[in-house]
Amino acid sequence: MDIKSLRLFQHLANSLHFSKTAEALFVSPPTLSRVISRLEDETKATLFIRNNRSVSLTSAGKLLLQFADRVLPEYSDLLQQLDSQNTRLSGELSLYCSVTASQTYLPAMLDRLRDQYPLVDIKLETGDHALAVDHVLNRQADLSIAIHTPDFPAHVHFQQIDRVPLTLIVPRNLLIDSVQDIEWHKTKVIMPSRGPSKRIVNHWFAEHNIRPDVYAKVSGNEAIVSMVSLGLGVGFVPNLVLQNSVVQDKVKRINVSTIESYRLGICYLKERASEPLLQSMSQLFVS
Repeated sequence: MDIKSLRLFQHLANSLHFSKTAEALFVSPPTLSRVISRLEDETKATLFIRNNRSVSLTSAGKLLLQFADRVLPEYSDLLQQLDSQNTRLSGELSLYCSVTASQTYLPAMLDRLRDQYPLVDIKLETGDHALAVDHVLNRQADLSIAIHTPDFPAHVHFQQIDRVPLTLIVPRNLLIDSVQDIEWHKTKVIMPSRGPSKRIVNHWFAEHNIRPDVYAKVSGNEAIVSMVSLGLGVGFVPNLVLQNSVVQDKVKRINVSTIESYRLGICYLKERASEPLLQSMSQLFVS
């Protein structure tokens, strides 16, 4: 018994008219008759009572109709699911971000990815967040988690996913509870050597007419946390970095409401904005 034969039977069982069913399902009346005869042979039961004036279902025919009414919709659902699976997004995307960003934003995104697009693979590379945009520009990554800056390239699409405040950290043993407690001319400062933090921190010091006594300029916010925890100075770092640091209990947070926060988001080349994989990934980050 095949699906096509079962569908022909179902239609005939409802129309009770051989010519109407044959016409509706694009088969000849003799073909329809042969299909019904074959079904009756397979089931070893008479399915229809036929005479010159009418066609009616037997009790066996009614049972088979119940079976057809149950099975054919399930078969249609199966075909739709298989078709959906065949047309799902598939392929590989390369993603670049910092270790902190991967720990903070990727777990939830990857859970949604596995649920919605199981055929898509993410190739992850982590490193200095200051290099995130360059990885996209140089086509070393399809997309990056990056920080928006005033000089952000015009041909790179940016979609914000979070705002990340910067906080001032000081060694825990210092008697400092607010930014007003700091005597800047006596305090060593660990400064970022590059990236968005460098511009933001330098701008804050300039706005407050402070000439910082720079102990060191380092690459990477994690290095600033480590040096402050060793008592070598104070410094500004993003809250996310501090929350993921293994030495966060060795420093003290000082809230500074006047310093600019990061605009964190995903970025990719605008010329690729119509690509289904990139569109889908951008939706997963904000959903």
